[in-house]
Amino acid sequence: MNITWTIEWLRTTPTTATPPEYVIECGWRCTGTDGAYIGTVYSTCSFTQAADPFTPYADLTQDQVLGWCWANGVNQAATEAAVQQQIDNQINPPVIMPPLP
Repeated sequence: MNITWTIEWLRTTPTTATPPEYVIECGWRCTGTDGAYIGTVYSTCSFTQAADPFTPYADLTQDQVLGWCWANGVNQAATEAAVQQQIDNQINPPVIMPPLP
């Protein structure tokens, strides 16, 4: 399975705040693919204090923000396991709906 983590959006304080454009929340997605099968988990993560040292908004990287997510309660291993379970359930459905007799 190929796993991709993506930051989809960032919410910040205004540019006039101190520090300016401090990230307070983000939306993230973990997507897994295995051939034609796809699983995904989407959620948000909030941040209560600026990272030290502070990184200007324009200089942030996706990997940096993902690191904040994992440090603030997003369980990377459990999320990836949930994506894997979605794919496994597509390959071998735990429940099926046969045609009526």
